[in-house]
Amino acid sequence: MGAKRSDEVWDPLFDNRTDRQRAAEVPRTPQTEAPAYRLAFADDDFLCREELRPVRLQLELLKPEILLSERGIRSTVVMFGGARIPAPGTDAWAAKNETQRRNLTSASKYYEEARKFARICSRHSAETGNREFVIVTGGGPGVMEAGNLGASQESAPSIGLNIILPHEQAPNEHVTPELCFNFHYFAVRKMHFLMRAKAISVFPGGFGTLDEMFEALTLIQTGRMEPLPFILFGADFWHKVIDFQELADFGTISPADLELFNFVETAGEAWDIIAGHYGI
Repeated sequence: MGAKRSDEVWDPLFDNRTDRQRAAEVPRTPQTEAPAYRLAFADDDFLCREELRPVRLQLELLKPEILLSERGIRSTVVMFGGARIPAPGTDAWAAKNETQRRNLTSASKYYEEARKFARICSRHSAETGNREFVIVTGGGPGVMEAGNLGASQESAPSIGLNIILPHEQAPNEHVTPELCFNFHYFAVRKMHFLMRAKAISVFPGGFGTLDEMFEALTLIQTGRMEPLPFILFGADFWHKVIDFQELADFGTISPADLELFNFVETAGEAWDIIAGHYGI
């Protein structure tokens, strides 16, 4: 017999799960155990072939989108930032020398501001039934952990978008398990950061943070994304690592591009920018 689909529309055809189970129960013969006999959608070796890259890209785009939509999440607050920044009072595990240890230990203040910022956003998210202003991070340690921790301290859901890396850590324990995703493709992961973004916050970080920040800024600068609150925590850090004014003076960006983002030091300042933008 047929089965009803999830939208309650009758479908007289057998569903994929039924056929996958039936295929697993066939007699073991040289023919049924051959790779060619496997159902295409249940054949991991086939799905990992180079020719199937377009399908894998589509799957990575679809899976989080479907699950976030089913959860009713309409908008997010994005938190980018370094994985190496420790929580206050903990060891700067990533430091290779004493100078780095001092720098990273001092940077633990950003972990604390990230946690506070996530708590503020999550309190306002609760007023919308946790559908708007939902915290999303990269799901790892450091600033990412602080964001998910802050949300969990408000008993609010938060999203983690992890990526497979040679030295990758497990998702931090504060990500909502049902909203913890894993990616192979950086490009698709970055799309998911921005697809529901109502605000973007960027804390001190390394190459990955800079990559995420500049892709988002480029989309806004070129009119491919609506302007939104774009908040950089830690003016001293950002002015040291990037001379934004020199880019404008040299002519490679417009002076008006300097108005695409704001510098803040505290979680409260950051939320005030978001609240002012949306009239909250």
